[in-house]
Amino acid sequence: MEFIPEDIQRYVEAHTDAESELLLDLNRETHVKVMMPRMLSGHLQGRALSMISHMIKPSRILEIGTYTGYSALCMAEGLAEGGKLITLDKNEELEEMVRGYFEKAGYSNVIDFRLGNAIELIPEIEGPFDLVFIDADKANYYNYFKLVFEKVRPGGFIIADNVLWSGKVIQTEKKIDKDTQAILDFNRLTHEDDRVENVLLPIRDGLMILRKK
Repeated sequence: MEFIPEDIQRYVEAHTDAESELLLDLNRETHVKVMMPRMLSGHLQGRALSMISHMIKPSRILEIGTYTGYSALCMAEGLAEGGKLITLDKNEELEEMVRGYFEKAGYSNVIDFRLGNAIELIPEIEGPFDLVFIDADKANYYNYFKLVFEKVRPGGFIIADNVLWSGKVIQTEKKIDKDTQAILDFNRLTHEDDRVENVLLPIRDGLMILRKK
């Protein structure tokens, strides 16, 4: 994931608004207590998600892949008054930690945290959504896109994380594993989909931003 020069990364972060104390605590606790802390959105990407949310001022957000709740808290910052964020994850072991931080942030009544298989949960959730953030298992990225597409309002946005996949998307000299192929397929299929406009941003591990026409 660290394919952007370290000195450039440090400069970018130094000239980006700092994390709140609560987000910094969550960042630290995730790195100390949780497996695969690299899955955390972190400082730069978190501020980018917050900025995008503030720009859109969404009334309804759907997040697929909660992890420890960092990205949900960042996007919730830009919610319109009376807005709601629904976040889905299947890891029951992190539930207490996640709900605890939502409570500390004062977002317990704003964030609807649901446990279960997103493939099964999404069809039961009513739209429309102004913003959808996909950051779960890579094998199902395009399936998630297809499931949420009709639930996104015209002019709404879908953002997918990890679309550069630690640079593996351009490492054609090596055998391509299943997750890398899934990301390659997602990037190609969404780029070729004339129902959306798209831009791939090299923020952290890559953010694909799609706007539904």
